[in-house]
Amino acid sequence: MRLALSTLGTPATPLADVAALARRYGLDGLELRLHPDTGVHAGLDSAERATVARTLGSLPAFCLSGYVRICAPGPDRPVVDALRADLRLARDLGAEFVRVFPGGDDLAAGARRLAAVAHEGPTVLVETHDALPTGEALAALLDRAPHAGAIWDLLHPWRHGEQPADTLRHLGDRLRCVQIKDAASAADTTPVPLGTGTVPLTAARALLDGFDGWVSLEWERTWYRHIPPVEHALPGALSWLAGDHAR
Repeated sequence: MRLALSTLGTPATPLADVAALARRYGLDGLELRLHPDTGVHAGLDSAERATVARTLGSLPAFCLSGYVRICAPGPDRPVVDALRADLRLARDLGAEFVRVFPGGDDLAAGARRLAAVAHEGPTVLVETHDALPTGEALAALLDRAPHAGAIWDLLHPWRHGEQPADTLRHLGDRLRCVQIKDAASAADTTPVPLGTGTVPLTAARALLDGFDGWVSLEWERTWYRHIPPVEHALPGALSWLAGDHAR
């Protein structure tokens, strides 16, 4: 497994400083949140894209995490256009994946939109989130969209009553990335350092022996500004990857 850091955990931090932090901790890459407040988004011109690429250097931005809602109600064209814009940015930055959210439960619409970009690259990953929070729910979409893959956010399936073994069984070989995090409880999703909350991290880690994809620490400081900086959570992520947690 390769360990990355999501820039969701580094609000208002220049990309150069985030990249330096990742190198200091020996991480393998970054998951870049696409938003104007991070300085990385589809509206960048060619010079700005080149600057981002130079800032990253040899550190991969393995996934660009956008906010396209692939199953949202409404016409297909705006959704596909927004997704294509994120995919163009991913190609310019050498990213392997682009993240989308379900944003709704219209599986037919989601499948059409994913099919429209299936051969354009990079690979689109749909996250276990909002209207499709479990592996079972997401698999129903991916069964219709064989060119897309999955991101397993460890929190959401569990807090909706799905056990880690079932999530992994449903996602199967479509799983490309696991977002790791811990929380106080299923009801209180305030981030806490890995191993100090109630998310079944040990069960997930045992199931992932042999997984050769990406693991990304999603320390949601962008949404929870009162929590400590991401350096407070990185040691737990490294410990989890090494299989040191006992819970």
